[in-house]
Amino acid sequence: MRVIDFTDAKCKHCYKCVRHCMVKAISVRDEQAHVLKDHCINCGRCLEICPQNAKTFASDMERVKGYLGQGKKTIISIAPSYVGVLDFEKPGQVVAALKKLGFYEVRETAEGAALVTAEYQRLLDEGTEKNIITTCCPSFNDLVEKYYPDCTPYLAPVVSPMIAHGRYIKKLHGADTKVVFLGPCIAKKQEAIGDERVEGAIDAILTFEELAIWLEEAGIRLTECEDAKMANPDPKINRLYPVSGGVIQSVLARKAHALQQNIQNTEQHTQAAECGDSYDKVFVDGLSNCMEMLESLQRGELSHCFIEANICEGGCMKGPASARWNTSFVGAKIKIGKAVSHEEMTELPVMTSRELAKEFYDFHLEDQMPTEEEIREILKSTSKYTPADELNCGACGYATCRDKAIAVFQGKAEIGMCLPYALTQAESMSNVVMDTTPNMIFIVDREMHIKECNHKAQELFGVGREEALSRFIFEFIDSADIEEVLSGKESILNKKQVMSHGSMTVNESVVYIEELEAVLVIYVDITKQEQIKEQHYQLKVGTVEMAQAVIDKQMMVAQEIAGLLGETTAETKVTLSKLRDAILNEEE
Repeated sequence: MRVIDFTDAKCKHCYKCVRHCMVKAISVRDEQAHVLKDHCINCGRCLEICPQNAKTFASDMERVKGYLGQGKKTIISIAPSYVGVLDFEKPGQVVAALKKLGFYEVRETAEGAALVTAEYQRLLDEGTEKNIITTCCPSFNDLVEKYYPDCTPYLAPVVSPMIAHGRYIKKLHGADTKVVFLGPCIAKKQEAIGDERVEGAIDAILTFEELAIWLEEAGIRLTECEDAKMANPDPKINRLYPVSGGVIQSVLARKAHALQQNIQNTEQHTQAAECGDSYDKVFVDGLSNCMEMLESLQRGELSHCFIEANICEGGCMKGPASARWNTSFVGAKIKIGKAVSHEEMTELPVMTSRELAKEFYDFHLEDQMPTEEEIREILKSTSKYTPADELNCGACGYATCRDKAIAVFQGKAEIGMCLPYALTQAESMSNVVMDTTPNMIFIVDREMHIKECNHKAQELFGVGREEALSRFIFEFIDSADIEEVLSGKESILNKKQVMSHGSMTVNESVVYIEELEAVLVIYVDITKQEQIKEQHYQLKVGTVEMAQAVIDKQMMVAQEIAGLLGETTAETKVTLSKLRDAILNEEE
């Protein structure tokens, strides 16, 4: 089952999720991030920091609505962090709202926490373990089993409060009762549905985010609901479980209660109490701190410690499904502190140690590792030929270039994720274009300083690049059009200009760059084209003149011919007239 993943998003050149995933459980394929299910510990950090808000979560909301719609007895177990997360005036308003949605009973998961506290105290009293680490946080448990398997013997063989509570509710109301957990944690989904060791205790998971959506759909406002009561007895100090150090405080409160009740009446009890008190108690939260603590355990630096471990900084109040409301960790902690009675829960549910037991195993992941030669080949593909070429900038999400090369080999990363290499390639290509184009290109800022110019522009100016960048554009060319564009912010395109020295004709384009408050100036040399056009024009003029001369000469010839024809015609006319008259007179 895949609890979390990413929808299609604009992941190109981002890699923020890879950088923040400390166990590197994210792969990038075709410039799209994906969660590696087997590597993931479901901490939800990647989804919190994704700038595209591209998270997906396997929601159980429709399943829960189905239970209620079918009339099945459905009881909701609500995590104690609700006090610092949800917006209400009285805690009982949350109970009333959930009952309006159709839940048979509303019980606090802190009731299950009380059972877990008792088991932790039993382990401390026995004092047989070198170190004991709490197992309330499923993300931490996954971290140990997958990445620090040699530390699994230190994990307390106890279920989480959620599982303890689910088992207790089903024991109390029957196995066919549906139990829904409501909390701020994504990893609880994997624990409840994906872990065969605790299968059946919890039937569905709802997050506080999902509850808010559901209440809005149903038109229910928490602040307008009545003040109803929880179905469970007051769990008291066990409500502190979501706060860093809350488990330790609960254990200490239980110990103090036991001392007050004078249950250490025998030597055995006294020895157990002294043994339990001999453990150093410390809480660790935040993934990096938890990893550091586990590395210390691996080195044998810690002994006889009772360690409360949480992946989320500040405890469960900072869970990834509570960030929508929990803008102030301090404020939430104060709210929970005020709602908690710092006493041990006396009406403890009846459950045996066997019913609360859980074994942890070595689920260490074995990713195939490349050879040194394969690593070098991958590094060479991004122009890293020597150790000096390995910048280890971390932009790709991996601490070193070698780590990234290994990830490429394992199919977790892509070659193109190396941003310095991609930038170098882009700059290289742009430089090739800039330096090989026959056009003159330069950039001028609002103060008329030359900010950049290519080789052709340098040839035009008759200076090198460094000198050109230290001078003003008007020192070299007529800058009237440039000044006009800088002031009016309207670009000029393809305007024919004759350079001041008169030896060059160009097409001028001056484009305003708003982001830089500067202009891009491009001169396209059209001198040869203009010369050819002039030659064509002169040829046309010469041809026209020659044609006109021929026409004039033909007109003169025509006129001369016409004159000769006129004289000949007159003489013919006279001769014929005389002949006619002679013939006529002869007949008379």
